[in-house]
Amino acid sequence: MSDINWLDMLGWGEDEIEDLRFVGYSYIKQGHYETALPFFEALVILSKEAEYDLQTLGALHLQLGNNLSALNYLEKSLKKNPNHSSTLINKVKALYLLGYKRQADMQSLRLEQESPDEKVRDEVSALREAYS
Repeated sequence: MSDINWLDMLGWGEDEIEDLRFVGYSYIKQGHYETALPFFEALVILSKEAEYDLQTLGALHLQLGNNLSALNYLEKSLKKNPNHSSTLINKVKALYLLGYKRQADMQSLRLEQESPDEKVRDEVSALREAYS
C-alpha cells in the first residue's frame, strides 16, 4: 500500500467513513454481497485501523467463495483482535474450504477446548464434523 493519506486527499473525516460503512452494511443486510465488497475494500484502505472493516471484508469474501482472500483479511483482523469469536469461526471455515484440513482441525479443537463462549465451541465443532 502507498503512503498516501487518502482521507486528507479526499477531504474526508469520520462522518464520511461512517456513511460509507453504513451504505456497505446496508447492501450486506439486503444480501447484495458483491455490491458491498468494494465499499469495504475502500474502507480498509481509508480506515486502516478499523478491525470491523477487515472482519467484514473477510466474511464477504468467504460468502462469495473467495476463500484465500477471506483467509487473508481474517488473519489481518485477528492480528488486531485475536479473540474475536466470529472471525475465529470464519477462519476455521475458510481453512476447511481451502482444503487445509489439518490446520482447520487444530484451530477448531483449540477453540472447542479454550473458548469460554459455548456458541463458538458449538459452531467450530459443527464445522469440524461437517468437513470430516
